[in-house]
Amino acid sequence: MRDLIQPVLTADAPAPAGHYAQAVRAGDHLYISGQLPIRADGAKLDDLPFEAQAAQAIDNMLAILTAAGGSPAHLARVTAYIVGVDNWPRFNGVYAEKLGQARPARTVVPVPKLHYGFLVEIDAVALLPRD
Repeated sequence: MRDLIQPVLTADAPAPAGHYAQAVRAGDHLYISGQLPIRADGAKLDDLPFEAQAAQAIDNMLAILTAAGGSPAHLARVTAYIVGVDNWPRFNGVYAEKLGQARPARTVVPVPKLHYGFLVEIDAVALLPRD
């Protein structure tokens, strides 16, 4: 069973701050844990505008996806938690720019607040090419 489920870890995204993996590959599926606007060096970007926070969270997700051998075209589902429904159009703009032609299934969930005062968190599921 252990060989079927493999953790993914890259220095190009922030290290997990708790008891979880950046992502887990289970067969052809990649499950990316929630990514916050934290740089790979651990710097928290909670003081930056929404667009910058969204860009960093998406960049973290994409760095983990790349480390696992995927690209935006391999994303099957993305879930984004955003503080304030008024940030939805801003999120759409950053998301479209970062993902380009990729259009995975997506859910955006407006929430009242997130941990550490961040404005966005994003997770994803991807279907990776077979080894």
